[in-house]
Amino acid sequence: MHLQIVTPLAVEAELTGIVSVRAEDRSGSFVILPGHTDFLTVLAVTVVEWGTRGGDTGHIAVRGGIFRVEGGDRVQIATRQAVSGPSLERLGAAVLDELRSEADAEAKTRTTATRMHMGLMRQLDRYIQTGHGYFMPHLGGFAAQGDDLETQTDE
Repeated sequence: MHLQIVTPLAVEAELTGIVSVRAEDRSGSFVILPGHTDFLTVLAVTVVEWGTRGGDTGHIAVRGGIFRVEGGDRVQIATRQAVSGPSLERLGAAVLDELRSEADAEAKTRTTATRMHMGLMRQLDRYIQTGHGYFMPHLGGFAAQGDDLETQTDE
């Protein structure tokens, strides 16, 4: 079989001579062997494992994705993120490092967004408190002194 694993930025794996592929979806773990019928499923966060004709195995962790079997000999996985390692033991460490790094980046992003939101709210409050503007929900937002505030009526 032919196995292809892709992310939006790269082809993570392009392998031939594959005799089995194991992955996991919401219903549980499954194995695909040569000659499998066409198949499509949504993967959970899982470690994809494959075996080769020579008896070797490979592993790659994927952050969900689409798993597709076509023609009984082509397996394709499209995922947002994939992390590979030379062995299952090292893959665990690589995935933990990657997930920790992502968690830190997401926390920084949330903190920055919260600070920007609070800054905007303080600025709007100062603007209103100094008499320069006021909130007019029926007009769809803020109005400044001197704006033409004629209301629209339904006729």
